[in-house]
Amino acid sequence: MAADFTLTQLRYFVAVAEAGSMTAAARKLSVTQSTVSAAIAQLEHEMGQALFVRLARRGLELTAAGQRLRSGAIALLEDAGSLIATVRDEGDELDGEMTVGMFAPLAAFRAPVILQAFERAHPRVRVTFLEADQDGLRSALAKGQCEVALMYDMGVLATPGTQVVETIAPHVIVCPDHPAANNPDAEVSLRSLADEPFVLFDAPQSREYFLSLFRHLGIEPNVRHRASGYETVRSFVARGHGYSVLNQRLHHDVTASGGSVVPLRIVEDLLPIRVMLMFPPVGAPTRRARAFATVCRTLYGAG
Repeated sequence: MAADFTLTQLRYFVAVAEAGSMTAAARKLSVTQSTVSAAIAQLEHEMGQALFVRLARRGLELTAAGQRLRSGAIALLEDAGSLIATVRDEGDELDGEMTVGMFAPLAAFRAPVILQAFERAHPRVRVTFLEADQDGLRSALAKGQCEVALMYDMGVLATPGTQVVETIAPHVIVCPDHPAANNPDAEVSLRSLADEPFVLFDAPQSREYFLSLFRHLGIEPNVRHRASGYETVRSFVARGHGYSVLNQRLHHDVTASGGSVVPLRIVEDLLPIRVMLMFPPVGAPTRRARAFATVCRTLYGAG
C-alpha cells in the first residue's frame, strides 16, 4: 500500500536531517517545533520506520531508513520544484542549497575554481563545501549529508555512478640547489633518489599511495620528515630538507616559507591518481549534483 505523505513533511524531514535537531529545523523553517515534530511523527508512521535516533548531547541522527529516505526526498523535492516552475512558465533554472563533499587536500586547488564556474552557470544555487578525508566523505554520502563528493580513487571502490574527472600522474619536487633541478629535460628517476631524505605527505590515504609507488619499484624511501599539510611538505623541500613526491601541481613554485621548489617528471611508469565524483549510494543524483558534475568535467577535460 502506498504511503500517504506530503511534500511539506518531506521538507521538514530534510531540514531536521540537515540541522540535527527539531528546534534548529523549526527556527530555519519559521514554524513551531511542535509542527515539525508532528510532521516527522506522521512521516515515520506512514513509512513504518523510525527515521531518527536521539543521541545524548548530539541531537538527532538518521537511521538507515532515514538515510535512504533523505536521498530520495532531496531528489523528489527538487523534481517537484521543477514541475511547479514548468507549470508557471518560469523556466527551468536550478536553485536551492547544495552541499558538496571535497577531499581536504583537494579543496585548496579545486573548490574556488569550481565554485566560480558553477556560480556563473547556476547563480541561484548556493553551494557549501564539506571538507573531509576519504572515509569522512564516504560516510557523508551514505548519510545524505552531501549530494556529490569530489575525491581521489584511493581506497574507494568505483560504483556505477562514479565519474572520473581527471587523471594526475605523480611528480617529484626538489629544492633549486638539488643536482636534479638542473636537468634540462625536467625529469628524474625515483630510484636514483631512494637514499636521499624524503619528505612524506602524511595525510590519511595519501601516505599509503605515495609509499606504494616506492614498493612498486622495489625500493624503500628514506623518510626523514612527515607532514600532513601539502604546503608544509613543499616548504620543507624548498628549504633543502629533502625531496618529495606529490600529485597536484601549483601554478607557481613559490612556497609559504619563502623558498621555491622545482617539479620534475618521474621517468618510471607509476600509478596515477584519479580525481572522481561520487554520488550517494541510494537514489538518483539530484539535478544540482548532475550540473555540478558537468561543470567539473568541463573544467578538467572530461566533459
